[in-house]
Amino acid sequence: MKRGYTDEHARAGIDARLPEIETWPNQFPGYEIEVVISEFTSVCPKTGLPDFGTLTLRYTPDRLCLELKSLKMYALAYRNLGIFYENVVNRFLGDVVNATHPISATVIGEFTPRGGLYSKVAAHWSKKRGSRKR
Repeated sequence: MKRGYTDEHARAGIDARLPEIETWPNQFPGYEIEVVISEFTSVCPKTGLPDFGTLTLRYTPDRLCLELKSLKMYALAYRNLGIFYENVVNRFLGDVVNATHPISATVIGEFTPRGGLYSKVAAHWSKKRGSRKR
């Protein structure tokens, strides 16, 4: 039986060049920030059809906070990028962690149903569990 998806599909978008996520110095310890991107769009690497969803980022900053305009430009860069849901969530988390070095971070992707299937993907990182490098 022939596979419909290739290894290239599986890796699509993981190493794509995306805009830099800028940061600014955190002024306060011990709080959490939640950012909701309600109109997230990317493209299925196999079909080329658009994918829509909501990304929720929760992070506890250490020394740096995300600059929201740069985060918005970063998220918009996915609009024409062929990438699977799972890769979106893990790539997004990895890039946020690499930019801010937070105490902890979680990205949850909730994607609109396709063919009656609803997908929700979550990825977590914390300093306690070790650094995340791609």
